[in-house]
Amino acid sequence: MPNVQLPPKESNLFKRILKCYEQKQYKNGLKFCKMILSNPKFAEHGETLAMKGLTLNCLGKKEEAYEFVRKGLRNDVKSHCLPQSEEKGHETRYQLLQLRPTQRASWIGYAIAYHLLKDYDMALKLLEEFRQTQQVPPNKIDYEYSELILYQNQVMREANLFQESLEHIETYEKQICDKLLVEEIKGEILLKLGRLKEASEIFKNLIDRNAENWCYYEGLEKALQLSTLEERLQIYEEICKQYPRAISPRRLPLSLVPGEKFRELMDKFLRANFSKGCPPLFTTLKSLYYDTEKVSIIQELVTNYEASLKTCDFFSPYENGEKEPPTTLLWVQYFLAQHFDKLGQYSLALDYIDAAIASTPTLIELFYMKAKIYKHMGNLKEATKWMDEAQSLDTADRFINSKCAKYMLRANMIKEAEEMCSKFTREGTSAMENLNEMQCMWFQTECISAYQRLGRYGDALKKCHEVERHFFEITDDQFDFHTYCMRKMTLRAYVDLLRLEDILRRHAFYFKAARSAIEIYLKLYDNPLTDESKQQEINSENLSAKELKKMLSKQRRAQKKAKLEEERKHVERERQQKNQKKKRDEEEEEASGLREELVPEKLERVENPLEEAIKFLTPLKNLVADNIDTHLLAFEIYFRKGKFLLMLQSVKRAFAINSNNPWLHECLIKFSKSVSSHSNLPDIVSKVLSQEMQKIFVNKDLDSFNEDFLKHNTTSLQHLLSGAKMMYFLDKSRQEKAIAIATRLDETIKDKNVKTLLKVSEALLDGSFGNCSSQYEKYRMACHKLLPFTSAFLPAGNEVQSPSVALNHTANNNEVLAIEI
Repeated sequence: MPNVQLPPKESNLFKRILKCYEQKQYKNGLKFCKMILSNPKFAEHGETLAMKGLTLNCLGKKEEAYEFVRKGLRNDVKSHCLPQSEEKGHETRYQLLQLRPTQRASWIGYAIAYHLLKDYDMALKLLEEFRQTQQVPPNKIDYEYSELILYQNQVMREANLFQESLEHIETYEKQICDKLLVEEIKGEILLKLGRLKEASEIFKNLIDRNAENWCYYEGLEKALQLSTLEERLQIYEEICKQYPRAISPRRLPLSLVPGEKFRELMDKFLRANFSKGCPPLFTTLKSLYYDTEKVSIIQELVTNYEASLKTCDFFSPYENGEKEPPTTLLWVQYFLAQHFDKLGQYSLALDYIDAAIASTPTLIELFYMKAKIYKHMGNLKEATKWMDEAQSLDTADRFINSKCAKYMLRANMIKEAEEMCSKFTREGTSAMENLNEMQCMWFQTECISAYQRLGRYGDALKKCHEVERHFFEITDDQFDFHTYCMRKMTLRAYVDLLRLEDILRRHAFYFKAARSAIEIYLKLYDNPLTDESKQQEINSENLSAKELKKMLSKQRRAQKKAKLEEERKHVERERQQKNQKKKRDEEEEEASGLREELVPEKLERVENPLEEAIKFLTPLKNLVADNIDTHLLAFEIYFRKGKFLLMLQSVKRAFAINSNNPWLHECLIKFSKSVSSHSNLPDIVSKVLSQEMQKIFVNKDLDSFNEDFLKHNTTSLQHLLSGAKMMYFLDKSRQEKAIAIATRLDETIKDKNVKTLLKVSEALLDGSFGNCSSQYEKYRMACHKLLPFTSAFLPAGNEVQSPSVALNHTANNNEVLAIEI
């Protein structure tokens, strides 16, 4: 039936409903809906019914929402409140433009819709029509008009209309506020048009404005078409003379030159930076460490500096003149500590950092570096101790506070990390809760890993879901910018936002949380948690009276402690609730409505862990398809669900990314073994599987396939470990040979580092090779000789030669080091 026209009073109420919906004041919106619908004349008003449905949907009341939306549809099928096809967004914008031709948002919305559809001609036509309606004098600078011009130019460049773009930017240059961006755009376009002489002048002017921007040097090199090394060096020498204090024109040639010329330039560069004291010097040079020749030259130069500065306060004993200040030696030792840490020579790195600390025990960077060295050595407890020492030197430094909390979490010190963060969180609420409100995802992802290592899967899953909710909120918050951006004309940023939202869950924080959630759900599927009381009852059956009494006493103490802890938490919760009651009363529910409380005990005892895992997997498959781990995680889920075609899809996609990946090798053998053990598959499925597996295995049986994998990767411990695991998986009688392959530590192994050795150690403990406790102990002793400071390889109860405390020898502690180092 046709919709009834609302009189002024009800019309104003309806406008308030729309405003409440936009501002997420859903309860107030429902009140206004009730005021209109309670009038018998307007009880069937379609648009009000539709808005009530939308509001209820936002409050999580989906069934009621559907009912009201259906009523709204029956009463007003043309209501603008009802959902429309996303594919026809430009048609909606066109209708809005016809209805409101004088509103800029209508024009801009219509143009952006075509821009996002890549219909650049129509977008440019609309933008030009709108620009001509703007009454801005030629010499007046108006920010909103400037943004419109820049957006128009962006669309031209995306349409590859470079000549038109250049003419456009030159025509309206005086009316654009961002003069730097104008020059950058002109330089980029001139390069594309081949007008190199003009482009070179632009980039020289840009370097004159900012001599530290590497992109400007890259543009200048392209514009000048420098073909030889000598020509490139000459340009950099001229710029160095022109800007004697600039670092970039001295740093960039170091990536170009080899041999003695590199030594000459590096010598000058290092001396200048050591003399004035430049803490990030090593970071500036770290990208050169792929070249072993350059690394050896750097090492020779800096070790000679250190020896000479100790004896005569000069960089070389053959120098005369003014002596170097004492701080020069300090920065040389700091650099050497970073250098040897990068090379994995941790004992030397510690010697140099200790010498630096002895001379200047108040410099935060030195303690920070010492903590970093211990982390790389595999001793997280000692690393945390030194990072805490660094933090104590400046408790107002938020960066070092965050680093200290991060190290604590990696050492599984969750409570201590929370207390550390509480120095910078809001008073009256727990740090954990406040960090969640602030969407502090680095902290939450580290918490996930810590809880996962400790076996507290419920707490880990709670954090995973919190991170997932953050991304939902970020997506939801974009709606606040839709009207704002078109009103304020910040169109370039608006388009960037829309494009970001399309790939938002590609972010590393989401991937890390999703991966952990999937791993936990897989573990819970393989080993479901049992009821604790039943488990204790089973464990007590085989105990003697004395042992049973001891166990019960221990349980009572644990229960008492848990009760006290629960009471403390209850008091804390009550206090927090009291402090936040006023805030909760004032604020309306969020866009997603009332959310289910995340209870760790419920999360770790879900009915179908694999379905929960798939919820986290789906965004990864859509957005992170170029990461091989996405497909291997998918395989692990489908392997447990027995979905053979989906398993095949996963391994094929992974195979296309990296056919020699160790984890993929394990998945392929498990997949083939599973297929051969299922003889009752449908004929069409069997045919597809047979054809596709033929392409991967090339008529080889699994043992031969595994042997070939081992032969082709004799110097990689990660590959040898996967091959050895599969050898034992295929034939349990070959345990000794498999363990011998996995525990090789000879000189031919290239990746003999802390991370890889800990993976092998974990495999020996987790049953991948069956029961092998004696072999594990031999391997631990061999690793301890190789890496004496790594806490996971220390004998039980022993301490490292420094004041550190050894970590317990468990698979969980091995995992933290393997993942985080």
